[in-house]
Amino acid sequence: MGEEVEEQEFGGSDRARFREKLRRSLDVLARMLEEQRFDATDPMTGLEVELNLIDEAGLPVLRNDEVLDAIDHPDFQTELARFNVEVNVPPTALHHGGLARLEDSLRQRLDDARKRSAGEGADLVMIGILPTLAPEHLQSQSMSTDSRYAVINDQVLAARGEDIRISIEGAERLDMVTDTVLPEAACTSTQFHIQVRPDKFAAYWNASQAVCALQVAVGANSPYFLGKELWRETRIPLFEQSTDTRSEELQAQGVRPRVWFGERWVTSVFDLFEENRRYFPALIPLLDDEDPVAVLGAGGTPGLAELRLHNGTIYRWNRPVYDVADGLPHLRVENRVLAAGPTVTDTMANAAFYFGLVRALAESERPLWSRLPFSVADDNFHDAARRGIDAEVHWPGHDRVAATEVVLRLLEPAREGLLDWGVDPADADRLLGVIEERARRRVNGAEWLVRRVRERSRDGRRAALRATLLDYRERMHTGEPVHTWD
Repeated sequence: MGEEVEEQEFGGSDRARFREKLRRSLDVLARMLEEQRFDATDPMTGLEVELNLIDEAGLPVLRNDEVLDAIDHPDFQTELARFNVEVNVPPTALHHGGLARLEDSLRQRLDDARKRSAGEGADLVMIGILPTLAPEHLQSQSMSTDSRYAVINDQVLAARGEDIRISIEGAERLDMVTDTVLPEAACTSTQFHIQVRPDKFAAYWNASQAVCALQVAVGANSPYFLGKELWRETRIPLFEQSTDTRSEELQAQGVRPRVWFGERWVTSVFDLFEENRRYFPALIPLLDDEDPVAVLGAGGTPGLAELRLHNGTIYRWNRPVYDVADGLPHLRVENRVLAAGPTVTDTMANAAFYFGLVRALAESERPLWSRLPFSVADDNFHDAARRGIDAEVHWPGHDRVAATEVVLRLLEPAREGLLDWGVDPADADRLLGVIEERARRRVNGAEWLVRRVRERSRDGRRAALRATLLDYRERMHTGEPVHTWD
């Protein structure tokens, strides 16, 4: 969904033609998989981080166009709301210092962007949900000026046929009704990408699904929304509800949501793209001029624009990605479960834990998911989002066990996975040590935020949230990981 989309109206014939083109694209993808046409020589990894813009008082700054002009770097892009931007770190292989390259690239880009954005009265904050957001920041005038966001908003609401109701019950309860998808803009995340061979894709996707509860438990960073203390990773229910195209009746009928954990372990990447076609009507039925059958028959690499566009409007927590780089097609798993922040060091520790553990599990002789029912993995994920560092999970060999205990047990497999990627042992130990300390001390971004806000409760919730955010921002820019914050 990073492509430009002009505002327009779509009719039934547009969706019928799009559906037929999508079927042809899937036929082409099946041929490409059978003929082993994918690049898998030197797998790359990458990451994206979504950021919030705040002023000196800790309040949202709705000036992303001006900030992006000031930053003037192609790796920074708009996001849904005018208080958001996103940075894309160039992909790299993990061997020969790859993790360090990713870390240096992210830190350098953020440092440079912060200096350049200061002239616009804005600072950059990595946090899952900005605690100082208020209802007035989530009105239509806060939407970014890129036309694709207006198209997404209009199509989601048209498909739903009514306003969006959001109801989240955690430590406190939030109920609201909105006529825009802008509450989704509150959800700022970190996304990890792993390029994988087609024959290994199912194993890496299944492994990603199995461990995402552990990622969220140890990395939660979104406890507040609109002044309410909700889930430790409130992004999860907020994102699921704010882009839901289903009315209550369709939910009752079992229609699948567009923000989706999934419903089964898969045996091929084709399973996921086929589910996209079978379960989800086109949200934006734009047709590309390419004939993928002709391109493939001529020995070329088809872009499969319809398949990619449709996939971009289905928000799986672990998303399959088909892409083309330097004329060669490849496949990626995009892991989307974690909040942004708190620091670059924490972000890279989360990356190391994910990259290493997923490799270890995907390459193991006895798959973890053969011993873990899919519905249990789904329950684990949502329980981890609700309770964060205090979550318990169902795990093979146990009924219920503390998520932090499982994390500590899996640090050694994660380290072995990183070494298999070619990561320097010192980098692996340093970054996994951050995860270990979070688990042992039972603190992550969400826990730190809640403790600080409660300590300041005598000042009133709004003042406490603003003061804590400013404290968070100061510590974020030091780069010291959150478990060391007092």
